[in-house]
Amino acid sequence: MLKFIYTNGQRAVPGLKRAGAVCALILYTGIANAAIDTPALESIAERAGQLPRTHSFLVAIDGETVLAQGYRGHSVDAKANIKSLSKTLIATLVGAAIDRGVIDGVNQPIGDLLGPRMPQNVDARVATITVGQLLSMQSGLERTSGANYGSWVASRDWVANALQRPIVAEPGTRMLYSTGNSHVLSAILTRASGRSTLALMRDWLGEPLGIDIPPWTRDPQGIYFGGNEMGMTPRALLAFGEMIRRGGRIDDRQIIPADWIEASWRGRTRSVYTGDAYGYGWFTTRLAGVTAHYGRGYGGQVLFVVPERDMTVVMTSDPTPPSNGRYFARQATIVEALIEAS
Repeated sequence: MLKFIYTNGQRAVPGLKRAGAVCALILYTGIANAAIDTPALESIAERAGQLPRTHSFLVAIDGETVLAQGYRGHSVDAKANIKSLSKTLIATLVGAAIDRGVIDGVNQPIGDLLGPRMPQNVDARVATITVGQLLSMQSGLERTSGANYGSWVASRDWVANALQRPIVAEPGTRMLYSTGNSHVLSAILTRASGRSTLALMRDWLGEPLGIDIPPWTRDPQGIYFGGNEMGMTPRALLAFGEMIRRGGRIDDRQIIPADWIEASWRGRTRSVYTGDAYGYGWFTTRLAGVTAHYGRGYGGQVLFVVPERDMTVVMTSDPTPPSNGRYFARQATIVEALIEAS
């Protein structure tokens, strides 16, 4: 194996550290089964850095990290706010809860799970919304995202506020992307298990993956935010994505059931913005002629899993406003270039 360390864009002697500089790029070549053209990889890494918001870029192929680069003074080992990409992790945690019998399944009504946490004077249909409908953004409830987000997080009770909103589409039909859906799932996980979402995340994902999961934002009732503001290092995100790519396994240990991952990737509705299919916390699209599954968060936080290329890609970016959906399309072209080069 030949390792090059790039510091501030210049190739350095392997292992050399410069005072005050950040070791930005590590390229591994000569790895069996990790077939990718190295000059192409260098070029793609440069293109990623030219995107104005990029903070980190990591690529794993066939279980080997072939690229790990920080930009603009950011490190792949420093905590990043992954924004709505946390919805993908919350959905995975729900699968782990079902596997452990904490939740019966995706068809369980949320009224049964929330009990007294279900607010009074709501549409009777709210109690019959299922876990699966929250996961796939098909609850039918008015969105708490977009223009409604500010008033929602300023409310005294985020769970009640999300559930007291009017039903604007029949549950189980069209996609209404709403962070409130994921936050209700966090409340369900907390009540059903008797443990915080943070404790579950650390126990069911952090420990087996060997990654740190620091505390993140909580609502006024102490429920960990179930769809935003989670902090993870880009390298930890890559480890999570690689576990998903391997069908939920780490070595000989099954972390997440393989059938849950397959169910999560199965499209149940489509984004009105991109047209991409959406399952349980994962979008699915076609890039360079192959299927790619991804989670994404505001400002350019993305995790791609490309099974046909044994590839996992992480990009973190400046999470502060302003940003728009067109930026994600630019990131997708970077992943397309990786697929074409592999």
